[in-house]
Amino acid sequence: MTVLAFEIMTPSIKAVPQSWTMDRLARFLTDNEITGSPVTDGDGEIVGIATLKDITEFRWNATRSDADRHLTPEEHQEARRLRMVLFEEMGKVPVEVRDIMTPIVLSVDETTPVRDIANIMMREHLHRIFVTRDAKITGIITTYDMLKVISDEELTQRCARND
Repeated sequence: MTVLAFEIMTPSIKAVPQSWTMDRLARFLTDNEITGSPVTDGDGEIVGIATLKDITEFRWNATRSDADRHLTPEEHQEARRLRMVLFEEMGKVPVEVRDIMTPIVLSVDETTPVRDIANIMMREHLHRIFVTRDAKITGIITTYDMLKVISDEELTQRCARND
């Protein structure tokens, strides 16, 4: 018997509002020991996903530039000084989750075989994917959930028997 999405998904989803600040998101992810969370709009509908990677990329992009490679040492020092001034000023205006989230929500149906989910996650370079029933999100599958398939002998055998 094929292993299906609903058998390995995490049914409780910890979502955050798009109006939260990036700092609040970072604290939330850290406090809950997770690396990403669905983002909801004012109506509670999921509109994207925000991850620690999104936070890191935002901070990295605020302090780095590919153009630096073409600068003289003096220009590099001045560019760094200007970036630091801008970054300091940007810190005074809170960055919201909506500004850093990925607005694409990929999902699979609860009855999707785990093998298909693994293929989608690998093809799209995903660490998490939502699970739906009748177009409503009922859970999430993460790379951790996929590892459970490998560590559970019965699930592993079921996956191996069905192709």
